Amino acid sequence: MLFSIVTVTFNSGETLKRTINSLLSQTISNFEFIIVDGKSSDNTVDIIKSFEQGFAEKDIRFTWISEKDTGIYDAFNKGVKLAKGNWISFLGSDDFYTENALDLYAEQIKNQSKELDFIHSVVKVEGKKVIKDKWEWKHFRKGMNIAHVGAFHSKNYFKKYGLYNTNYKIAGDYELLLRAKQHLKTHWFNEVTAIMADGGISNSQVKNVYLETTKAKIESGKINYFVSKLYYFKWMFKYRVKTILNAIIR
Repeated sequence: MLFSIVTVTFNSGETLKRTINSLLSQTISNFEFIIVDGKSSDNTVDIIKSFEQGFAEKDIRFTWISEKDTGIYDAFNKGVKLAKGNWISFLGSDDFYTENALDLYAEQIKNQSKELDFIHSVVKVEGKKVIKDKWEWKHFRKGMNIAHVGAFHSKNYFKKYGLYNTNYKIAGDYELLLRAKQHLKTHWFNEVTAIMADGGISNSQVKNVYLETTKAKIESGKINYFVSKLYYFKWMFKYRVKTILNAIIR
């Protein structure tokens, strides 16, 4: 099997149908879809069950579980352990793929002559910007500048570097890729494959994002402590200035 797509849910009833339909609308069927639900209390599980027949009719492997977890990266790890595909992605429960996304990825992987750890593409944020930065160590070592939702990870990468670190609550996807440092073997292609919901980050979370990112750079990226701290204070300063300017404009 080529692809395993993992979606983590918790009370995602309002957005989940669109996400699932984007999988059923794919132009290829050489993939599996895995939903890891955190014991939702809304209608999420009912929605999941309602799609079982649709996947069966298309002969697409569909697996789901609903149980308590300790956070998104614990749920991601459950998905990785269930995955049968050679390439694994993590599609948010309020995000969705373009109709030919998996076909585009399959074609890119087929045409690669080198072994890859990670392949990513262009992602649109609903109603806002387009994220199309290529992975380059000189930029990535400063911070997460690529869209996690528009990427596939080689299953071999998890075998080599391990699963997500559940001590992280926000920056675990960044920390995972930092483990390979400048040796990460990547490929980027200029096609939109995913539409990401504009959830935004609350003011209370911004500091935690920057703190976790800094911790990941120091511990996993082995980036100089003082350089990492300098980036942190630079980010926080720019964020505070932006917040003040936005308040003045309003």
